[in-house]
Amino acid sequence: MNAFGEMTHNEVLRVKLEVLRREHRDLDEAIHALETSSRGDHLTLRRLKKQKLQLKDRIQKIEDELLPDIIA
Repeated sequence: MNAFGEMTHNEVLRVKLEVLRREHRDLDEAIHALETSSRGDHLTLRRLKKQKLQLKDRIQKIEDELLPDIIA
């Protein structure tokens, strides 16, 4: 946090990253549950997998933006 008690840009990114990772894990669990159930809806399954890929892309972009700070 800066002197004014506000989060820095990188701190905000780290919080967003954690939220996105949690959402990604939740989607993974939902997909697994649908795949193992006998009445899995294929359309829902495809939609969830697409959302999971989109989350993965957003996670990667944030990680790439934070990478210079992680190395330093």
